[in-house]
Amino acid sequence: MPNLINSRLDLPTGSMNYIRFGDGAKNLIIIPGVEDGLKSLKVSALSYPMFYRPLTQDFTVWVFSRRDNLPEGMTTREMAEDLNLAMDVLDLSQAAVMGISLGGMIAQWLAIDHPDRVRKLVLTVTASRANETGRAVIGHWIEMAKQGDYQGIMLDTAERSYTPERFRKVERALRMLGDFGKPESLDRFMIQATSCLNHYTYDQLYRIQCPTLVIGGTDDRIATAAGSINMAARIPGCELRMVEGLGHGLYEEEKGFLEWVRKFCV
Repeated sequence: MPNLINSRLDLPTGSMNYIRFGDGAKNLIIIPGVEDGLKSLKVSALSYPMFYRPLTQDFTVWVFSRRDNLPEGMTTREMAEDLNLAMDVLDLSQAAVMGISLGGMIAQWLAIDHPDRVRKLVLTVTASRANETGRAVIGHWIEMAKQGDYQGIMLDTAERSYTPERFRKVERALRMLGDFGKPESLDRFMIQATSCLNHYTYDQLYRIQCPTLVIGGTDDRIATAAGSINMAARIPGCELRMVEGLGHGLYEEEKGFLEWVRKFCV
């Protein structure tokens, strides 16, 4: 992919990996989910421009990891403050912002606390608070992480996120990755997973003033359909798009997803 930059930022709070690609006139920031705690953005950099290629004519796309030195108990709001600092360093005064899962939680706080930063907001398979389903699932992942079961986390996440047909296609590769791709520590994953459990913007969503699109799946077994619907109902003027029959991985399975994002964010 031409114009791919894979680099690091030094912030007052620590160092952060980011990538930039595309040559569009408008900026689009993508905030990934809790997988950031399992797989380094520096290592996975090439997968992003390949997947998001349809957006690169209209946008210069920025993808931000969380900072390296995540302290125990770090919140989604504090992660949003890091992103705000990164925008300062990179002289990104404003951008369209898309957050996926945990990334969507971080994006909510960025739009609430720094409304001048966010031109348009896309919240994908995320929620404003953890419900009973989310707490059970994320709690299960944290217990597996404590046992060092990287493969178990990967497989459980995929099985809950994808349709059975897609899961069958990726299961073998995930088992291989689970055998050989385990990070040195799962502490970073547990900190991010715990931040999901503690996330709460439900009473603050009225402060989001930019045009907002919420995309959820009717079969989301992690953030849940109710998480998307209830969140959208609290955001002024929010557009809600629920994808029938798909779940937490709908952004990979729904063929129209990138075009919806492109049209909304231009």
